[in-house]
Amino acid sequence: MDAEATTVAVPPAQTTRGLRRYAGIYLALWKNSVAREMSFKSNFLMWIVVEVLWFGLQLSFMAVLYLHTDMIGTWSKWQVVLLIGASHFIQQIFQAFFLVNCTQLSELIRTGKLDFLLLLPVNTRFIISLRQVDLGGFVNAGTAVAVMAYALAQLHVTPTLAQMGGFLVLCVAGIAIHYSLMFLLASVSFWTVRAQGIVWGYYNLFNIARLPDEAFQGTFRRVFTFVIPMLLVSNVPARLLANKLDDWKLILLLLAMCAVCMVVSEWGWRQSLRRYTSASS
Repeated sequence: MDAEATTVAVPPAQTTRGLRRYAGIYLALWKNSVAREMSFKSNFLMWIVVEVLWFGLQLSFMAVLYLHTDMIGTWSKWQVVLLIGASHFIQQIFQAFFLVNCTQLSELIRTGKLDFLLLLPVNTRFIISLRQVDLGGFVNAGTAVAVMAYALAQLHVTPTLAQMGGFLVLCVAGIAIHYSLMFLLASVSFWTVRAQGIVWGYYNLFNIARLPDEAFQGTFRRVFTFVIPMLLVSNVPARLLANKLDDWKLILLLLAMCAVCMVVSEWGWRQSLRRYTSASS
């Protein structure tokens, strides 16, 4: 069975009904995720503790680093703490919505469960991407917000509403970049069957986003700015929040890279889906 995504133009009234329908479906997915998490409360709490400890270790490492230097480029200690907090916030929100779903794509293909999802009267990418929600990610994102607030207090910076709104928009763009690239890498499963190693390898690159962009130079900085834009994802939002954004073109660059990643990811998904043959064929 060859599967291929199609695009159908619909009137505005049908579009509104379609959005309401998808909102209802997503609400049902949320309820299912809450029920599942509450069935395994110990596991839920354990992973929150693990993430908090990991976050604390990153902050401790940076504190040790600043015992030997006052600045990394033009980044002071508390500016870097703000950056780590912003990076953790973006990572945890991404993890809450998308991580588990992206990593499970290869299993859906290998076991043939993708056949069932293709037959559902909903957009296949929608249901694959949002089937499960990791509620612990929202708790850990709250920890990141607390750290960012403390860092801003130490910097004696009070962001305006415009800055906070811009920060959230840029965080959404960063999350969209992570999702687009990870879903694109997960789509490699249509060729290799198993791609968890590639997907988790990309996830490990998230650690680069926690470091100041000025710590990198040359080819490495260009690659992680224009090919895999890790250095943009959290550095730009943190710069905006800390009154450290010297060049507003960075915002346009982040938004442009977000658009490019989304387009490339969708193209890769459609090309991969054309290759898929049913497990029963």
